[in-house]
Amino acid sequence: MEKLFKKLSLPFILVGMFIFFALPFLSLVLWSVGKDWCWPRIFPAQFSGQAWRYLFENYDSMGEAVLTSVLLAGTVTLIVTVISIPASRTLALDHFRGKRLIEILIFLPIIVPPIAVVMGIHLIFIKLGLVDTFTGVVLAHLIPTTPYMVRILKTVYAFVGRKMEEQAEALGANGWQTFWYITLPMITPGIITGGILVFLISLSQYLLTFLIGGGRVFTLPLVLFPFVTSGNRPLAAVLSLLFTVPGIFMILITEFYLRRRYADIDLYFV
Repeated sequence: MEKLFKKLSLPFILVGMFIFFALPFLSLVLWSVGKDWCWPRIFPAQFSGQAWRYLFENYDSMGEAVLTSVLLAGTVTLIVTVISIPASRTLALDHFRGKRLIEILIFLPIIVPPIAVVMGIHLIFIKLGLVDTFTGVVLAHLIPTTPYMVRILKTVYAFVGRKMEEQAEALGANGWQTFWYITLPMITPGIITGGILVFLISLSQYLLTFLIGGGRVFTLPLVLFPFVTSGNRPLAAVLSLLFTVPGIFMILITEFYLRRRYADIDLYFV
């Protein structure tokens, strides 16, 4: 019965994955080269490379936007990781008064409406002189991304516990050696998972980058949004495809690293 259920469910899963993942991507590809495509036509009436030509003719500004987006998302990911490792460990393994209140405050940015968070920090950043600066945008991106990393690493720390660290310390390892040789390898999958999530969230931020950056921090969402609102679908599709490149590239690098890192993992188990 279980085998029959697996055989019957597999086609539905494949069809569902195609509809939700492959079909939107295929639609973007067709929009990027399509012209005069409206209902009820299944495919565009004409094909044109005009949108792609615009992209390559303006490669200076597009390249700057891609570079700024990747640099911004990478910086945010690095800072969030450094902040979240000790914070999540404390929340997962230590017991102290006010712990529940601190957890609520950390996760508050993903609970309250983003526009409220943006307006609140915008006024503060104006007073601090951080508006229209790269540093200000980085600090603003820390607010919605840190809760996700803390949440993931807190779960990892709760699963790993203290036993391996206590054994290392009992064998004479100091604090740094315990962290580097014991703790870090155990939480690395959580760091990678959270890092990908933080990178993609930061990469796709429009409202925070627009309000805090003031148009001077020029990222891909700022380039893409005007074409979407103006109804220029071919160019919006081209920029959307370009928008997926950094995320796909990062996932491929991560997968390559994980395969090399854990290629011999079976050798440690009998």
